[in-house]
Amino acid sequence: MSRAGAHLAAVRPPAVAGTFYPGEAATLRATLARLLAAAPLRVDRRPKALVVPHAGYVYSGPTAAIAYAQLRAPGARVERVVLLGPAHHVAVVGLALPEAGSFLTPLGRVPVDEESVRVALRLPQVTRSAAAHALEHSLEVQLPFLQETLGPFSLVPFAVGRASPSDVAEVLAALWGGPETLVVISTDLSHYLPYAAAQDLDQLTAAQILALDADGLRPEQACGRTPLSGLLHEGRRLGLEMVPLDLRNSGDTAGDRESVVGYGAFALMEAAPGATRRPGETQHRAALITGIARSAIARALGLAAPAPPALEPWLLEPRACFVSLHRDGLLRGCIGSTEPNRALHEEVARCAVAAAIDDPRFPPVGPDEFDDLEVDVSVLSPLEPIEAEDEAAALKALRPGVDGLSLEASGRRAVFIPAVWEQLPAPGAFLSSLRRKAGLPDQWLPGTRLARFTAEQFKEAR
Repeated sequence: MSRAGAHLAAVRPPAVAGTFYPGEAATLRATLARLLAAAPLRVDRRPKALVVPHAGYVYSGPTAAIAYAQLRAPGARVERVVLLGPAHHVAVVGLALPEAGSFLTPLGRVPVDEESVRVALRLPQVTRSAAAHALEHSLEVQLPFLQETLGPFSLVPFAVGRASPSDVAEVLAALWGGPETLVVISTDLSHYLPYAAAQDLDQLTAAQILALDADGLRPEQACGRTPLSGLLHEGRRLGLEMVPLDLRNSGDTAGDRESVVGYGAFALMEAAPGATRRPGETQHRAALITGIARSAIARALGLAAPAPPALEPWLLEPRACFVSLHRDGLLRGCIGSTEPNRALHEEVARCAVAAAIDDPRFPPVGPDEFDDLEVDVSVLSPLEPIEAEDEAAALKALRPGVDGLSLEASGRRAVFIPAVWEQLPAPGAFLSSLRRKAGLPDQWLPGTRLARFTAEQFKEAR
């Protein structure tokens, strides 16, 4: 077998399953589900990078879960994870990739992205080392969280040793990719200080992280100082924003307070699709798009309507949308599409008229109701199929508060936009109500097809 073939065939087995985290799959899944269920969503879009601790789950699991819970936020599917953590057991010069083609956890195998490996190996600071990865927990403990939150993905794991922040930043720049790539930096913060002293040092460290201070971190502030500094270096170069998620220590979780380890979670955010908008641009767009909807309804009801606003380029793009009408806080009509069949401004006008006149659940809106209507427009992302063999798998895949859902079964179809989570926050009730909307029995039917989407919601200023 060639050397390349040996790399692909080799599997890096779990080294700390059963110690740092449960070694049995069912128990591990239950632990992850419990930790993630308690973790709040604190960002409005999927992060580009996460900073996550790497102690045993009983100690740092709650903080890690808060970091990984942010992957529930809207965004494109993550297909590749670039994972960097400090080398604790073997001296490494530069950054070491594994000699294995996949990593194994109790939840299954994670393939190493060999194309990314080839790209990284072109850099002089990158090598391969089986020994550096054999016992390294800083990378391994992240994998079950990633498997649970992302589903299938490929991995580019680096054990980072003696290197400069610019060395790490150069590797990150080479593998940065687009929204399909997530960067994860694995690091704990202060080590073995009394509780109050640890809090003081960790708060200083957090302030430096938020300031993207790539050069100010000292070794005693974070065991993963080198990969973390590399991320801060690249984040500052790209003009990105670091968002705080959680800061605590082992004295807050499962340890005593005489000698603690600090844990922090942070999210590095790229510009959202609309983040280059000038201040007030979201409100400007909301006024435009809801104005198009209201004008179309007025014309359909034979009422005087203002001239449609001048069209901007984003309104000319083919996009799917839903238009929702409320009156006195109650739904009065909602019609939309999940496929981008026409320009957004045309689809908004069409759906607005249909919501007012053709929603079979309500009588047509009358001219006397027009002034009391509240208009919302949700602009949809492309549909993403959900692979689910049964009810349990479907509920596990859903991201409450984030996903809109399309359901098809037995020739019937229904759609809920993400805003419906406000009325149906429990995944079971959400799916059950969607089946009832489709006229289906409240049970999982063979051949059920699900697809998710996210939505940018524009509310009318009233």
